[in-house]
Amino acid sequence: MKTYLNFYQLGITKYEDVLNLQRTLVEKRISEKLDDVILVTEHEHVFTVGRKKDSRANILDEGSVPIFEIERGGDVTYHGPGQLVIYPIINLEGINTHLDFYLRSLEDIVIRALAKWGIKGSKVKDYTGVWVGDKKIASIGISVKKWVTFHGIALNINTDMTYFQKINPCGLNSDVMTSMKEIIRRDVPIDQVFYYLMKEFEVEFGRPARLAEKKELE
Repeated sequence: MKTYLNFYQLGITKYEDVLNLQRTLVEKRISEKLDDVILVTEHEHVFTVGRKKDSRANILDEGSVPIFEIERGGDVTYHGPGQLVIYPIINLEGINTHLDFYLRSLEDIVIRALAKWGIKGSKVKDYTGVWVGDKKIASIGISVKKWVTFHGIALNINTDMTYFQKINPCGLNSDVMTSMKEIIRRDVPIDQVFYYLMKEFEVEFGRPARLAEKKELE
C-alpha cells in the first residue's frame, strides 16, 4: 500500500498553537492513528529556546516578543512572518533511526531547494543548519519521541532580519543570519519555495507528497 508524506499548510500561526498541535500529532503517530504529517507555517513573532544549557542568556531583548522554552535541540532562534517553518512528524523506524542521518537529510532538502533559486547552500562542520558562505540561512532543531520526529526547519525567505538583532541566534553573533531576499535582492514567492521543498522531501524519503486539508487534523 502506497503511503504519503501528508503536507498541511497552516498559514500564519501563533507558535503555542502549533507547538500543542505537534505534541498531539506525535502521540497519534506513535499509536499509529495517523500517517506521517508535515506541518508548514509562518509564525507570528516569537523566540524559542532549545535544550542547550544557558540558551536563554542569548536573548538580548526579553520583552520584545513571546518566548518559549521547548524540547528541541539547539540554542535560541527567532520565528516570524516571511520565514517558512516546516515540522515533519515522521516515524523514523523503517527509514533510518540514526538521528545524524535525519538531520543531514533535512539539510540536503533545503540545499537542493535553494539551488533552484541559484543559491548555493552548504553545511558547516560542527554546526547544524544550512549556510550560504559564512551566513546562516536555515536553522534546524529537532526532537524525537519513540522515533517519531517533531520540530524541524526554519528557512529565512522574506524574513524581517532586524529581529535577529535581539538575540544571539544559535549562540552566534546576530549578524550571522541571512535570507533568500537578502541574497537575491527581491521578494521571493514563499509558495514556490514550499513547492520545491515538498518535491525534495519526496526525493529524500522516496515517497510521494500530498497536499492535505487542515480539517483532516481535527
